[in-house]
Order: sequence, then structure tokens, then C-alpha cells
Amino acid sequence: MKKILCLVGYSLLIIGLSGCSSLKSIIWPPAAGIADLAPYSGAKARIAVADFDVKTAKANGAMGSDLRSMLVTALVKSNRFNVVERQALNADLIITVAVTEFEPQFSGGRAGIGGGGGASSGRLGGLSGSSLNKAHLSLDIRIVEASTSGVLAVNSVQGQAPDVSSNVMMGSLGIGTLAGGLSTYANTPMEKAIRVCVIEAVKYIAKTTPTTYYKY
Repeated sequence: MKKILCLVGYSLLIIGLSGCSSLKSIIWPPAAGIADLAPYSGAKARIAVADFDVKTAKANGAMGSDLRSMLVTALVKSNRFNVVERQALNADLIITVAVTEFEPQFSGGRAGIGGGGGASSGRLGGLSGSSLNKAHLSLDIRIVEASTSGVLAVNSVQGQAPDVSSNVMMGSLGIGTLAGGLSTYANTPMEKAIRVCVIEAVKYIAKTTPTTYYKY
């Protein structure tokens, strides 16, 4: 009888572990996917960053201004851009950004810092009895030629982080600590989502800016 019980227990353990293997689908992607840009010492492009257009109710103009400051800092730290003031007339390119999603709690049933997000439950919640929360930020970016107002490129970049991750990326690309209204989200998944999104924005702008603009 003892041997039978042991076999049953072992079988249940194997089944449980095989079921938990699906949890891999909700683990944050490897660091290589959000790695900082490689060092650069060549010619720079001259750009201006317009005021952010906040299109989501969960963020406000002040947060948009803080996000813009973070992006400007990261662009300068990348060593690829001369960032001039918005009112300057000598910028070759203008970067316009719209904040389309700002979700401190992207999914899950519990309220998080800054308010609740979507009501859908993550897979982890169904398996462990607790809901999965994901902070999420999405930015729509346009690279505009200043002399013609022509749009050279447009894309959406995103940052997302589940609350099961404790790795908040401090100082990525020299961005520094969260300031202003964004400081509410310091040491939370939203901080990581913000940092990832800013890094991805810099990577996109650097990659998409035509080489002919790197001349300073």
C-alpha cells in the first residue's frame, strides 16, 4: 500500500510540474531583447523632440513631460544625437510622440499602484490562485523632416513588465531615477515598463533615422 501511495504521489508531482511548464510563457523576455545600444562615437543627427501628446486617461500632461525628459536624456546619452530645444529652427528632424497606453496594471483582477487595468486574468492567476498584473506603456513615434514636415517613419514601441519580476532596470542608458509624477511608480513593474519603452524608443529612432542625417 505504501508503495502504491508513493507511486501515486510521484505521478501527481510529475503532472504538476508539467502543468507549471506553461508558466514560461509569462516570464519577461531575456535581457538581450532590451539591451542598451552599443557604444557610438561617430557623427550625430540634429533633432528636436516635440511635447508628448497624451492620449490615455491614465496619464496626464505632466507625466507626458516627464516621459519626454527621459527620452531626451536617453537620446543624448546614446551619443547619436544633438538634441536642440523645441523652438529651435535648426533641427533637421522632429520627433513626435503620442502616449497611447499607460497601464500601471495591464491585466489581472487586483488594483495596483495608480489604479486598475484590464479585468482579464493571466494564466498564472488561474494556476496559483492569484492574478497576474502587467504594467504596460505604449508610445507612437513619428520621425518628421523639419524642412518639409514630411513623415519619414512611424512606429509604435512598447514596454511591459509583470509584477512577478523583481528586476527593475536602474540607470539604463543613464536615464536616472523617475521624476515628477512618474516617481509614484518607482520600484514597481511600471518603472521597468517605462524604462524598457524609452530604451526601445531610442533604439527605434537611432535605427530608423536615415544615415544622411548623421553629419554633425
